[in-house]
Amino acid sequence: MKIEPRHKAHMALAFANILFGMNYAITKGIMSDYVAPFGLALLRVISGLVIFWTISAFMPQEKVARKDLLWIALCAFFGIFLNQVMFLSGLNLSTPINASIIMTSNPVIVLVFSAIILKELITPRKITGIIFGATGAVMLILFNAEGKLDFGSDTFLGNIFQLINTTAFGFYLILVKRVMKKYQGVTVLKWLYVFGLFYIFPVGIQDFTQIDWSSIPPAIYLSIAYLVIMITVVAYFMNMYALKHVMPSTVSTYIYSQPVVASIFAMILGMDRLTWLEVIATMLVFLGVYLVSYKKKVVPD
Repeated sequence: MKIEPRHKAHMALAFANILFGMNYAITKGIMSDYVAPFGLALLRVISGLVIFWTISAFMPQEKVARKDLLWIALCAFFGIFLNQVMFLSGLNLSTPINASIIMTSNPVIVLVFSAIILKELITPRKITGIIFGATGAVMLILFNAEGKLDFGSDTFLGNIFQLINTTAFGFYLILVKRVMKKYQGVTVLKWLYVFGLFYIFPVGIQDFTQIDWSSIPPAIYLSIAYLVIMITVVAYFMNMYALKHVMPSTVSTYIYSQPVVASIFAMILGMDRLTWLEVIATMLVFLGVYLVSYKKKVVPD
């Protein structure tokens, strides 16, 4: 039985977001004692660059127009540089569950950018969804696990970084759709990582050179391999494939599966616990996503 491209896209998105959900706890373990966030971001970009250029060498070559290279450079700033630096810096200071919940505000952010850039109509229902989603994210950022306002902790700063991360990723999803319509996913990804290296190298080289490779245990090497192969390559490629067949809003909607996977995985590893504040914040964010994504007439995409 032949599977339609849009069905393959949804399967790719489901798989990618399971990988992303597990990644919060796995990557947090890498940064706790062994690799600083900026150094890990540079390692991730270098690995992605080598892997995607190697893959592209065995595929039909595409010539990318100069104006599209400039567009990809813009995409790389938000989708590679800001996305990865803010994600790793935020996760280092915050918790896996907090980071994954804040990431679920992405569909709301994509809607706002779609309205501004793509002129997508925002209805009263969607405005209500934006309010609910923003309320949940703000609750998580401003209050600690005991329900008290917390402006000075590392967790607060980490949550702010995560909000910048998900905003940058939402903007990236809107921007990259333009070049994904014209070129293969590998072509776009290999150039994204070229420009990503240009952005990240100056801020990451110091942390990268301070990595003590001899002190890293085998389990952490496996975690690094997971981040490089399953997240930087497989999950990113799954998202890029999906963007060729579905809208950015569809890609972003799958993100709300990440807190479920992240919470279960982090609690199994004993790295985090779920609080009532996080449950309430998650419900508000999910309600916001539902109102933003709801359509009276369901049209498969």
